[in-house]
Amino acid sequence: MDVPKDQITALLDNQLYNSAQILGCFLVSSSTVSLETSPQLKAENQILLGDALFRDREFRRAIHTYKQALHYCKIIPKQSSTTSRSSLSNRSSSPNSFNISAINENEVKFKIASCHSAMNETRAALVEMEGIPSKARTLQMSLLMAKLYRSSRHTRFAITCYKECLRHCPFVIEAIIALAELGVAAKDIISLFLQRYVEAQCCIASNDYKGGLDLFAELLQRFPHNIHVLLEIAKVQAIIGKNDEALMNFEKVRSIDPYIVTYMDEYAMLLKTKGDFSKLNKLVHDLLSIDPTRPEVFVALSVLWEKKDERGALSYAEKSTRIDERHILGYIMKGTLLLSLKRPEAAVIAFRGAQELRADLRSYQGLVHSYLAFSKIKEALHAAREAMKAMPQSAKALKLVGDVHASNSGGREKAKKFYESALRLEPGYLGAALALAELHVIEGRNGDAVSLLERYLKDWADDSLHVKLAQVFAATNMLQEAMSHYQSALRINPQNEAAKKGLERLEKQMKGVDPDAPEEDEENEIEDADGDQEETDLL
Repeated sequence: MDVPKDQITALLDNQLYNSAQILGCFLVSSSTVSLETSPQLKAENQILLGDALFRDREFRRAIHTYKQALHYCKIIPKQSSTTSRSSLSNRSSSPNSFNISAINENEVKFKIASCHSAMNETRAALVEMEGIPSKARTLQMSLLMAKLYRSSRHTRFAITCYKECLRHCPFVIEAIIALAELGVAAKDIISLFLQRYVEAQCCIASNDYKGGLDLFAELLQRFPHNIHVLLEIAKVQAIIGKNDEALMNFEKVRSIDPYIVTYMDEYAMLLKTKGDFSKLNKLVHDLLSIDPTRPEVFVALSVLWEKKDERGALSYAEKSTRIDERHILGYIMKGTLLLSLKRPEAAVIAFRGAQELRADLRSYQGLVHSYLAFSKIKEALHAAREAMKAMPQSAKALKLVGDVHASNSGGREKAKKFYESALRLEPGYLGAALALAELHVIEGRNGDAVSLLERYLKDWADDSLHVKLAQVFAATNMLQEAMSHYQSALRINPQNEAAKKGLERLEKQMKGVDPDAPEEDEENEIEDADGDQEETDLL
């Protein structure tokens, strides 16, 4: 019996890929496909089977099948081949679509390249794509080439291909974002309709976060419920530490579209910072039910597991970067966990990985803190100065330089100047205020520390602010005030470990118990250990 090709096409259209590829196997192995069968017919059959395998994610088999089709294409009579090429405009070059009325070798090469790309075999994919003449490339082909060049760090070629995409269609948003991230000026990629959007992306790519937020806010006035714009705003707010505003925007997005996955790992990090583990748990549960294959889901899992099992959390972060080697937050989360696990050298590599993709504030912060963790002061200072150079109007970059100077007693005066400069640039920047207060405490100026921090109480409901005030009050023996601030910190964030331990220590002090004395159980353990040691010595 003959195997009907139209039925295979119908199965593909209905996403019944396994059935399509099984039927495709019957098609190419049918006894009616003899030595006398035309090469074009054989090629058509192989391509149809290849498309079924591609959609069923059997990429190796798909490549093998497409290459068999190319072999038959080479022996198609020239007249037939010419006829096939003339109907190029009647078909899509996507591996997800097929039209058996025409065969084009360039499209088959594109399908092979798409298979290699899906398996992260960038070099092999580029070899196939570079065999397609530039004039024959469709929009999809140009976009794939751009991504492959970018992935292999051939920036100049990537820019050329992304620009080619915009010549095909000026509204290819991912090409616009990529060009902005690669440092192309807005005027070189702009289209009138998308002018503000392009300018906003260029601002963000050049670390001008304020300019980017202002432009996105302008867009939001015209498109008040635009999920993409809301997500971009929330992401930038998360990067620069405007956590409450970012949380509000992420929650607004989730209320509009509860099935969104994009940037939800950013939202997960914010929920963890706020100590809202109930919402975090629900978010991760939702993401797993929506699409458990996305890198954002594994970063969110990593965030959830960080408190319970840091090594398990690290494995989730690593999986996110294996799924998508360009997923920046995966590298940042990985670096954060490695630093927490006291592996600062490995953390540097992770943060450098994030920085190579896009140098934002968090990758600089991670690098500086990692270098400081293994006393590489010179490297830490270099990274902090890089951040200041990249973000000259950023108070957070100034604070980073201050942090490096504050790490040794001889640099405290310089650190103080950088923290004060950061506060002049951004008077409401709590991080700089906390750092400056810590310097005051180290140098015995507790009163200055308290007066500085109390100025922020009316504007900031922040657990770390209350913890710092509590620590200063406790150090000056103002125990009641210290207790009040520890309790305030725990009301804001019940998971704040510093507040829990500080309160426990304070309660011991107020009862007249030495806070550094071990608990009774600990004493027994110490006595047992001493006894064991004595026995060992006697032996």
